[in-house]
Amino acid sequence: MKPIEIYTKSWCPYCHSAKELLRRKGLTFTEIDVTTDAEGQQEMIRRANGRTSVPQIFIGETHVGGCDDLYALEDAGRLDALAA
Repeated sequence: MKPIEIYTKSWCPYCHSAKELLRRKGLTFTEIDVTTDAEGQQEMIRRANGRTSVPQIFIGETHVGGCDDLYALEDAGRLDALAA
């Protein structure tokens, strides 16, 4: 399984939704909470090619994007293959 990293903020409903999907799928992930971490947020923005919203999700070297992007991958039947 490829490593999954998800940048989040504690108050973000989209972050909670994305994490719930990953948990339902039985996928383990590393959560990087940038709620009060300006340095971490800058790293996220750099890795996400300028995107500032959370969540930002990475599977292996692939930048998935946000919550809607993660659900779109699942709906297209491509999440399992990407995470494998």
